[in-house]
Amino acid sequence: MAADYQTLLIARIVTGIFGGVIGSISMAIIADAFVLQMRGRVMGFVQTAFAASQIIGLPLGMKLNSLFDWHAPFLLIAGFCVPAGLIIAFKMRPVTDHLKIKSENSPFKHLAVTAGNPIYLRAFAATILLSAGGFMIMPFATDFLENNVGIREADLFWIYMCTGCVGIITGPLIGRLADKVGKFRVFIGGSILGAIMVLINTNLGITPLWEIMVLNALMFTAITSRMIPTSALVSGVPDMKDRGAFMSINSSIQQMSGGIAALIGGTIIIKGADHKLIHYNTLGYLMVAAFIISGIMMYYVNEIVRHKIAREKQAKESAEQHKPAAVEI
Repeated sequence: MAADYQTLLIARIVTGIFGGVIGSISMAIIADAFVLQMRGRVMGFVQTAFAASQIIGLPLGMKLNSLFDWHAPFLLIAGFCVPAGLIIAFKMRPVTDHLKIKSENSPFKHLAVTAGNPIYLRAFAATILLSAGGFMIMPFATDFLENNVGIREADLFWIYMCTGCVGIITGPLIGRLADKVGKFRVFIGGSILGAIMVLINTNLGITPLWEIMVLNALMFTAITSRMIPTSALVSGVPDMKDRGAFMSINSSIQQMSGGIAALIGGTIIIKGADHKLIHYNTLGYLMVAAFIISGIMMYYVNEIVRHKIAREKQAKESAEQHKPAAVEI
């Protein structure tokens, strides 16, 4: 309902404050409710929701914008949120097991201790690189398609539709694959495919629509193959008592690093007199470099989770051995 830029900016800040909390809490609930061995397929279904938003959200938002004005998509989102919130409030089982573990620190001190944990810092560093790589080119992708690749604005609908349909199909499959063959392996496979697709997409000239649809679908599949195993692995890093704080910090870092990456991208990109974007391929090379470094960081995250699982298994076996034998009466 914003009538000017200042009101819109304030509304977006408030939305970010609450939306960020919702995102981190959702991930913490998933980590509490599902064991790591099946968390990949759960994250796969969560990722499917993002793919569905590509089909429903972006094209529908564009249509509503053309039929009414830019307020319409926001009002539609609010309309969806009200029944969703009521369903969560009345139907979802409370997740309270983590509250049984008493913390000696106040919430703010707990947040500070979690933020300074050396083990957690590695996961945060990986999140920074993962977010920075994607957000460096995403804000300029539509302009690039229209001005450099020759795609009409009306045809963007079909690109988003195709990409979203592919995401709905591949999300759960990638999640299951991550649980079956290993999350880090799937991440590396997605990174290799992603690097190839980034280099192709950021160096395109005039290209037919069908080819762009295929290339974008492959790009989204690669991104999904990175996001799903990453979300599952990172959720396995914190202890149960730290999950809420860890996920909140991780979500904040993700948003901030994405914003900074978009800002950096904006300083590199130049729009020529013919409206074509110059140096867009430079962002592609930087994104590939981020892929490589994030792969190294994710290796350490994977090792942290692997050692944590081994310790928990050893502690469980030790507890079973020292358990008093049942006495028959």
